[in-house]
Amino acid sequence: MYQPDKKPKTYTPGEALHKIAAFCAYQERTFKETESKLRGYGLTEDEAGEIIIKLSRENLLDEERYARSYVRGHYRQKKWGRRRITQELKQKGLSDYCIKAGMKEIDGDEYYQNLTDLLEKKDAQEKEPNPRKRRLKLTQYLTLKGYESDLIRMALDDLGKIPDEDE
Repeated sequence: MYQPDKKPKTYTPGEALHKIAAFCAYQERTFKETESKLRGYGLTEDEAGEIIIKLSRENLLDEERYARSYVRGHYRQKKWGRRRITQELKQKGLSDYCIKAGMKEIDGDEYYQNLTDLLEKKDAQEKEPNPRKRRLKLTQYLTLKGYESDLIRMALDDLGKIPDEDE
């Protein structure tokens, strides 16, 4: 039953530590995400900070490990490109160091294979008969996925799509 005026439950720092430790053990989390959750438990910024430090020391919270896991998952499962992954990690509040460490998980050959697989799949689905418009649509799709324009151009050329006159 929905109760609109019900306040969220507040926890003592000790209770919150146990609850947030389970939250972090379930899957990788960022400091920002964890702090937000702790603040939702009614803790002050200082109390949340202390708990985050404890979680880091106990290796339950590690942003570099989070970045590596995120990159692996999103480039292998969702077939995202480097630009999109980097943008998403920045939005999650990760440091440049952690982002660079995570990006090392990307294998160049597998990355290009992902790009060509996506291109071939999208090309088979695309209904646009005009070759120039078709190339533009494929380029836009791959750009949205986060792939670099020079790699997209190379993949389109490899697939045999006609290059635009102004390229």
